[in-house]
Amino acid sequence: MKRVLGIILGGGAGTRLYPLTKLRAKPAVPLAGKYRLIDIPVSNCINSEIYKIYVLTQFNSASLNRHIGRAYNLSGGFASGFVEVLAAQQTAENPNWFQGTADAVRQYLWLLSEYDVDEYLILSGDHLYRMDYRQFIQRHRETQADITLSVVPMSERRASDFGLMKIDGSGRVVDFSEKPKGDALAQMQVDTTTLGLSPEAAQEKRYIASMGIYVFRKDVLTKLLNEYPDSTDFGKEIIPASAKDFNLQAYLFNDYWEDIGTIESFYEANLALTQQPHPPFSFYDESAPIYTRPRYLPPSKLLDCHVTESIVGEGCIVKNCQIQHSILGVRARIESGCIIDNSLLMGADFYQPFVERDPNLKDSNIPLGIGAESVIRRAIVDKNACIGRNVQIINKDRVEEAEREDQGFLIRNGIVVILKKAVIPDGTVI
Repeated sequence: MKRVLGIILGGGAGTRLYPLTKLRAKPAVPLAGKYRLIDIPVSNCINSEIYKIYVLTQFNSASLNRHIGRAYNLSGGFASGFVEVLAAQQTAENPNWFQGTADAVRQYLWLLSEYDVDEYLILSGDHLYRMDYRQFIQRHRETQADITLSVVPMSERRASDFGLMKIDGSGRVVDFSEKPKGDALAQMQVDTTTLGLSPEAAQEKRYIASMGIYVFRKDVLTKLLNEYPDSTDFGKEIIPASAKDFNLQAYLFNDYWEDIGTIESFYEANLALTQQPHPPFSFYDESAPIYTRPRYLPPSKLLDCHVTESIVGEGCIVKNCQIQHSILGVRARIESGCIIDNSLLMGADFYQPFVERDPNLKDSNIPLGIGAESVIRRAIVDKNACIGRNVQIINKDRVEEAEREDQGFLIRNGIVVILKKAVIPDGTVI
């Protein structure tokens, strides 16, 4: 693995995850109460003994830079290891921002090519999964592939939402189709037993979809980026164009994988973590832990609470309330009489001094956290939000989509999203 360089693509502006991406890059969006999305691919790399990692980003990268700087100091124990952010920059040759995934790598090819490695491992910064890249790269080397694509088996119900591939009997990729429908979809059926699926599973999952995870031979990637200077995207342009002249292989990943690209998928993937007894993804695997920055917070304090099927982050103070099927992020503060149901609270970046937190104060200042007697259902509350007393965030009118940024919230797919640092006055009903 010392011969592999990891490249994590930070994605575009993250418009489908807005407003969570209003003040942060997509890979910096909080996950599961204490992590960030970027922690997933970085941890997978470290657990796979890949210690040279670049993260390419260009939108709102300040919080991402700060998180990576605090979480991943790979010097010392990991000789010559690093996790560094490469932000879009203007040069004399290229005054433009990144135009796509391939263009982002192309603009930094001068730096990446300096490393004495055999392969580039290209990853996405907004997926939730646990993968041992050593097996992925081993298959790439065994098949003497120029490019290997990680794929997931798909049933017909979900297949048309993804970019699909066809393979021959040896696992070589021979055709691509982007989100096909009808007859075009039927033509993309493959025999997934070729990649190791059992006959029963292959009968149910007859399609393979790209995960947006690739291994390139170093010289092949350099050649493709130079030969197709106007191609800006790997999945839609570079890789389909290379299928004829290069050996493209598929590697089957038959485990949990979720593309967290929308508010709804983000919300569902987070709350799925609370399922018992076996959530689809677990952070409790000691052999392959997910790393993040250490915060040295005190344990959470729960005073006379009724908590069911929920995750409570570090440093929370929760008083006399009901919490059902929800996630509380670090430093979350919830006053007495509250009901939190099917919601994701991201917590806070700091504690307010005790004098600012007196619940009996009657002034206009609404303290950090959730005020007394408030009800929050099917909502996402971003960090450092100040929710007043007797507030009801319940989507009373069952609205599917709404733009209310001036009032501190939006609604996406029926999910109320409270903006970061929003202040919701006492008695508000949303």
